[in-house]
This record gives sequence, C-alpha cells and structure tokens, in this order.
Amino acid sequence: MTQDETTITVLAPADSPPPGLERIEARASVRQATDGDSLAQHLPGSDILLVTDFRTAALAEAWPQADRLQWIHATSAGVDQILFDELRASAVTLTNARGFFDRAIAEYVLGVILAFAKDTRANIVHQQRHEWRHRDTETILDKKVLVVGAGSIGHAIGSLCRNAGMQVSGVARSARAGDQVFDRIHATSDLPTQLPQADFVVIAAPLSDSTRGLFDAQAFAAMQPHARLINIGRGPIVDTKALLQALDDGQIAGAALDVFEQEPLPSNHPLWDYENVLISAHMAGDFIGWREALIDQFLANLERWQQGKPLHNVVNK
Repeated sequence: MTQDETTITVLAPADSPPPGLERIEARASVRQATDGDSLAQHLPGSDILLVTDFRTAALAEAWPQADRLQWIHATSAGVDQILFDELRASAVTLTNARGFFDRAIAEYVLGVILAFAKDTRANIVHQQRHEWRHRDTETILDKKVLVVGAGSIGHAIGSLCRNAGMQVSGVARSARAGDQVFDRIHATSDLPTQLPQADFVVIAAPLSDSTRGLFDAQAFAAMQPHARLINIGRGPIVDTKALLQALDDGQIAGAALDVFEQEPLPSNHPLWDYENVLISAHMAGDFIGWREALIDQFLANLERWQQGKPLHNVVNK
C-alpha cells in the first residue's frame, strides 16, 4: 500500500483536533470528521479511521458507510465505547494505545495512595485556614493493594506499589500464578474473599459485561472500614449509589475517583462534597505532551501498515 493510495479519516471533537495533523497529511490523504453526519460523509473510500474521541457513538451511527475500511486506531487504551457488534463481526483491524498511559496512571494511583496515607487533603484545608494541626499519619509499608485488572495498566500500578514497599495481588478473569509484580492473581469470582484483605483496592479493569456494576453494595460490604477504593478503569464498573451508601455508612474509609458513571460529573453531584473522596476529571493518564506522543504512536503504526507489516497493539475484538 503506497502513500497515494492511503486515505485516513480522523474522528475528533470539533474543539480539539489532534495536534500534529500535518504530519499525518504528509503520509496520506486526510479527511476530518467531528460527528456522526460528517463521519458518514467521509468514511466512504477511507482505508483507515483514527479515533481521538473515545466517548463517541458516531462510528456506530456511520458504520454502514464504511465501504473500504481496513483499520481503526483508537488513541485510548479502552475501546468499549467504539466496540459495537458490527465492528466485532467485521474483518476490520482495531488497534489502541495499550501501554501508552500505563506509567502516568500508575503514578496517579501511587500519588493518591500517599495522599490518603499522609492526609494531604486535610493539610491543604488547614493551610488555607492558617491552622496548625499536628496529626500522626499512616505509612504504606507492607500495606496490601488489590489491583482489579491484571493487564498492562494493572502491572504498572502493581510495580510502583511494590517498589514502594507494598504487598500487591491482582484480580483477572481467571486465576493464575503470581509474577514479578503480583504475589498471586485471583479469579474475578474470588473477589468477595479478596476484598476483606486489602487496604487499597484499585480498579484497573476494562468495562465489559462481566465488570459492569462489579463494585456493588455486596462488594463494599466485603471491604474493610479502613480500606480505600481507587478507580482509574471505567466509571460504570462502580455502582455510584452503592458507593455513596458505603461512604455514608463507614463501610470504606474513602475513594479516589478519576472515572464516573456520568461524565462530566454534574456540579451538583453529592460526591463533590465528601471530605474523604478525591476527584479528578478523567485525567489520570494525561501527561504534558501526551496528545503529540499519541500521534507519534499512530504514525509508527501507519508506517508498518503502509509497508505491509503486522500492526502493534491489535485488539482482540
């Protein structure tokens, strides 16, 4: 496949086209789409679709117009928003940004663990009030971390936590032996028996039929009252009403949430007002320069595609 034969449609929000678009245009013919209507207009004749808007439903709407599509690349690790039944059944190759955000997300997780342990939020409040409040705080040495989702992100999280002196175990669809990061990897079906043993529970799993609503009232009831929940996976994995009840009842000591069932989180949502909840705007993996680096990753794969080489980060649809 030569440069002149390659047509790429870029699906991105109207207010944030990918930086470095000119570098893609130097390698192929590029069309830009921002919604379902414009995507339906540009998909016919396109070989490749680059999706930078991972929350979009536009692809499913415009799918009947994909007459020549061979490859879709998502600039996100999660692909649940764009992986609909027709795409699963098709021969179109799907790739993602697997591995790209791992280190940044792991740093976020370790950061919020330390923030909880050292009562950082209270320090900020006391500073704003000009109050001198001495307290004893926790140490994380030998604390137990349970990482739900033992993929590449989960391993990066586990690695940093282990290097910080914590004990780390994982949860995956099926049980398997431990490795250099996890003492042991338990099956999802064993989650109720593993939750009571954890000081910090980190959700790093993708959204699927088996993980949707996985953290419900029963799961929170199994956790220790001193334990904290950290979710950098997907919002719908946590039943928000059950989480609110668990916080109100003191079933868990707090939560750090980067993802939510509804995004953006409404300004009047009760989660904003909990002193033991840390909220960030789905940004755990977003480091300075990440948008440009994602285009670098895509261009490297594009070169492989144009040379007829196997693509990196192919998703098992």
